[in-house]
Amino acid sequence: MIIQTQYNYEKTWTATSEKDLLRIIEEEIGDADPKGTLLYIEESIKSGKTISVGSCKFRKKEES
Repeated sequence: MIIQTQYNYEKTWTATSEKDLLRIIEEEIGDADPKGTLLYIEESIKSGKTISVGSCKFRKKEES
């Protein structure tokens, strides 16, 4: 699954690697468990939802 991210100040969605996803989550939530949060995000976006964590939004890339 390809996960896209978008900060509040951005207008476009960007495909993001798992390494960068973990870094973004850690920056947004601090000392909480980034891997656990990433697992939650992955499960939540499978159905097409968009999840916000701090100032960053996450969604599953739409397949063409």
